[in-house]
Amino acid sequence: MIWIDGSFGEGGGQILRTALSLSLATGIPFRIENIRAGRKNTGLLRQHLTAVRAAAEIGSAEVEGATLGSSALTFSPGAVRAGEYRFAVGTAGSGTLVFQTILPALLRAPAPSRVIIEGGTHNEFAPPFDFLATTLLPLIRRMGARVSLTLERYGFYPAGGGRFVAVIEPCPGTEAPPYRSSR
Repeated sequence: MIWIDGSFGEGGGQILRTALSLSLATGIPFRIENIRAGRKNTGLLRQHLTAVRAAAEIGSAEVEGATLGSSALTFSPGAVRAGEYRFAVGTAGSGTLVFQTILPALLRAPAPSRVIIEGGTHNEFAPPFDFLATTLLPLIRRMGARVSLTLERYGFYPAGGGRFVAVIEPCPGTEAPPYRSSR
């Protein structure tokens, strides 16, 4: 198990999202404490909790501490599963950051996946949907990935309500390593 101090650097949610992505990719569990300690409202907010729940569902993970406001979390991944998923932030929180959390794992899944994400699509401190569609995905496609995004509704602060669909096909030769977690 890897221990992570969530107050490191700018102390925001990116440490958590990166830890989730890497844990899914490697099968190595982690514990993070001081989640978002560098922020005015510390702990897990809805968009962070949605990213945790999305990673847990896709990665068959066991999770402790996945509650609103939690400042500590333990994440023990299992096997990554392809499938049909729907994740709703429930606020104007960034759906694009939830997508970025789970994309690497689904690129290594055993089959294609379809993911619907609802929440904010254009947030002040997160990459907007248009960035994903016109900048990030073309670069990822150049590396051999096949990912498509469709914006169904815009979601702006403070209401949210946005919705987009991602279809992710696994990259050939990048299958996830054998399950390694020792829960």
